[in-house]
Amino acid sequence: MIPGPRNLITDVDGFVIGNASDESIKSGVTVFTSDAPFTAGIHVMGGAPGTRETDLLAPDKTVQQVDALVLSGGSAFGLDAASGVADALAARGCGFAVGDHRVPIVPSAILFDLINGGDKNWGQNPYKTLGQNALDDVSRDFDLGSVGAGCGATTAVLKGGLGSASAKIGEYMVGAVVAVNALGSATIDEGPHFWAAPFEQNGEFGDQGWPGDFPTGAPATKLDAPQNTTIAIVATDADLSQAQCTRLAVAAHDGMARALVPSHTPLDGDLIFAASSGARPLQDPIADTLMLGHGAATCLARAIARAIFHASPASDDPMPTWRQKHMP
Repeated sequence: MIPGPRNLITDVDGFVIGNASDESIKSGVTVFTSDAPFTAGIHVMGGAPGTRETDLLAPDKTVQQVDALVLSGGSAFGLDAASGVADALAARGCGFAVGDHRVPIVPSAILFDLINGGDKNWGQNPYKTLGQNALDDVSRDFDLGSVGAGCGATTAVLKGGLGSASAKIGEYMVGAVVAVNALGSATIDEGPHFWAAPFEQNGEFGDQGWPGDFPTGAPATKLDAPQNTTIAIVATDADLSQAQCTRLAVAAHDGMARALVPSHTPLDGDLIFAASSGARPLQDPIADTLMLGHGAATCLARAIARAIFHASPASDDPMPTWRQKHMP
């Protein structure tokens, strides 16, 4: 599988990403959207999710397409980011038509970053504005690391972040974007090696390979505090139904399990959205969706490692970045 030209989820034509970060509170928002409504699904495997409007993504629901997906920090406060995005989209005339009104459909998910060293005495909830700012920032090019929903993210031993990757799967393009704030770790013990090493492309997260020895004891975790959750979006230009998007999200969770140890814990809200632009018809619905699921899982594993690799330091960080620890 060859990465796309940007090695970002936006290599899938039709989709753009916007980020907004507030360094003072060490948190932020990531918005994924398109010029036209798109089909989406979701699968949740963590025990502590925080979401908005995700019930609409079930294949049996009336609404079959959405206007944007939002990933946010801030725990439950961060769900307000979707309100900012919805307001801005409504002002543009976007949304599900109900009589004379347009109702933007903006499912969202949050991660917990409230005790990461930032100033959370904000008074008025900042996430609605951050959501609007992220929507205003959308582009096919965006930064990785300590930005957007990954601005203040952490893992068991290192600072987390926002990561992305893409790959060509036959005639289709697949990509992933992820905010990594895991209870577990993306790296093996205290060393520089990533669990996702077998899937690395072109040295995209340091070309460290495997360690000489593998750990035999319990993995490192943030078990002492409920400050976790890894939330992601996988996307493709293959024309998928809502049910097929849901299946793509299910398969993509394999990538999370390959890149984070442990993952899907009772204290993580781990979940994955899947999106389809519908640009390329499926040639073989069974074989194509099988390979798309494999590609999505592989892209997500790589994106998780890239999030950690690109994280940048800030004052009062509770944990070092990968570069601080392994490339001082």
